[in-house]
Amino acid sequence: MDNAPFLTAPAAELPAWARQQINLADPRLGAETLACSDDFFAPMARLLQPQAAIFVPGKYDANGKWMDGWESRRKRVAGHDWCIVKLARPGQIAGVDIDTSFFTGNYPPAASLDGCPAGADPDDAASWTTLLPATPLNGNQHHLIPLTATGSYSHLRLNILPDGGIARLRVYGRPSGAATPGADGLVDLAAALNGGYPVAWNDAHFGVAGNLLLPGRGVDMGDGWETRRRREPGFDWCIVALGQPGTIRRIEVDTAHFKGNFPDRCSLQAGYAPGVSDTALVAQAQFWPTLLPEVKLQADHIHVFAEPLTALGPVTHVRLNLHPDGGVSRLRLWGEVAPA
Repeated sequence: MDNAPFLTAPAAELPAWARQQINLADPRLGAETLACSDDFFAPMARLLQPQAAIFVPGKYDANGKWMDGWESRRKRVAGHDWCIVKLARPGQIAGVDIDTSFFTGNYPPAASLDGCPAGADPDDAASWTTLLPATPLNGNQHHLIPLTATGSYSHLRLNILPDGGIARLRVYGRPSGAATPGADGLVDLAAALNGGYPVAWNDAHFGVAGNLLLPGRGVDMGDGWETRRRREPGFDWCIVALGQPGTIRRIEVDTAHFKGNFPDRCSLQAGYAPGVSDTALVAQAQFWPTLLPEVKLQADHIHVFAEPLTALGPVTHVRLNLHPDGGVSRLRLWGEVAPA
């Protein structure tokens, strides 16, 4: 940001329907903006950036004030502006966050959403159906809107009425279809692309728990889950819901880029708790059986554990324990999906 001071938008207070989903519009999972009617002031790709929107006072580019989002020019003809988003994976959509952070005199008065069902042609106008009718927006605000649409969608079209700027679009849902197995036939049951999501954690001072479930290795130390330095007895933990119940055969704990701050040891517990509320899970997880006993970790290393895993059978959740604290980049839980 050219060393200029900047402001960061506050995080949204997610309702339950969003907390139990993943963001299908996350570019780290493969989502992308494909086309838009106009992005004169701010490019459409910024709409999906996983980081919170920022505002840099006094920063301008060749077209005007620099804004962190997607912004069209002032419309002087009939119609409205739009942007088409290809989701990371076709999925069932629970709701969206249309975020106008830092757009105050230039936000759209309203927005709507259309969806293209999985398997349909997004280039065919007949493929699109309304998921959200024209809905009023306010400036500098998260708009968390549940959707009632059924079925699986591969693309969304965000319509802004008539023009203006949107900082971020989050699309909360669950991937559809079967998970893709690895070369050995096992599925990463915890992967976000397979429907895994973090339920709860005791601390995330330096990182985001959801990063644990992203594809690939972390790009830097900020692309993981890291807790503060523990100054009291105990250990840090994170509970992860598997995309589908399954039997875990192999565990990977990746401490990429964590060198002076990796956990000394880790352990995992697991339980079968379908339909249990998040609040109840936090209490129950303390007593789940051990899946992986405490094992030593190394700096900046992919640790693979196939032994000594406890044979627990199908589970729905795991708790990753960091002893006593530190940072982990990725967690992979390879196994077999339980029969329906």
